[in-house]
Amino acid sequence: MLIKDTNVTTDILERAKKLKLLILDVDGVLTDGKLFFDQEGNEYKCFHARDGHGIKLLRQTGVEIAVISGRKSKTVELRMKNLGIQLIYQGHEHKLQAFNEIIEKLSISPDQAAHIGDDLLDLPIMTRVGLAIAVSDANFAVKQRAHWCTTELGGQGAAREACDLIMQAQGTYEAILNNYLQ
Repeated sequence: MLIKDTNVTTDILERAKKLKLLILDVDGVLTDGKLFFDQEGNEYKCFHARDGHGIKLLRQTGVEIAVISGRKSKTVELRMKNLGIQLIYQGHEHKLQAFNEIIEKLSISPDQAAHIGDDLLDLPIMTRVGLAIAVSDANFAVKQRAHWCTTELGGQGAAREACDLIMQAQGTYEAILNNYLQ
């Protein structure tokens, strides 16, 4: 098994084996958290291609992906649809309602879900999922309550690192890797 982070414990791998859903925050997780606006109020965000590719690969293994964001952005909707993500919940400052709706819709238990977060808005979900993940530059209170922290920064490969970890724990990473080695 090719685990990048040497701080991955057996407990984290066991939690990741059970996952059927990965929930992602946007600002600070899929982006670096910076918000750019032009003079007309149009918002711009920058997404990392490796994060997107990791999300696509994880979806191919059968793990569902959802996005819950406190902010609402057309850019997020476009990027998520480009990645094939259908469970997009934006404008949810109180994210727990969206989380409960997703869990019910997919007929899974909270311990079959993981959440990647970076700030206090993410804690209500992170304290309920089977695998709570904080990006390496997350708020200290979020990092203290996470089961695992990525080595990569939000918006700079943290989501990919989490996707790779889940695939490795579930035994699907080698097949994905071999597809590229042929």
